[in-house]
Amino acid sequence: MEKKIKITAGNVEAPAVLNDSPTARKIWEALPIEARGNTWGDEIYFAIPVKSPLEKDAKEVVEVGDLGYWPTGNAFCIFFGPTPASRGSEVRPASAVNVIGRVGGDARIFKKVADGAKVKIEKA
Repeated sequence: MEKKIKITAGNVEAPAVLNDSPTARKIWEALPIEARGNTWGDEIYFAIPVKSPLEKDAKEVVEVGDLGYWPTGNAFCIFFGPTPASRGSEVRPASAVNVIGRVGGDARIFKKVADGAKVKIEKA
């Protein structure tokens, strides 16, 4: 079964799909989740009530539109462009993340979201 979710951040809403990784399954079971988002370059991240270790296929460089889980901060991450850690145009988290899904459509719409905006993730 495809795990379709809806992400609402400030006035931006986007569909997304979680993958079948162990971390994504834990997040799916914890939905809905609401938090205040933090921005870090072209990334929104926020702590969630899920704890999961770094998986063997964790990535230090991700793609625009990837959703990640950052074990260091127990955080859900939305990647939509370069971060302060990026080299050139790559999309680089602060440290390795478990890729847990993808935003549907153009993830760059999240550029409109202000630091501290309310973020909600729910089953679609």
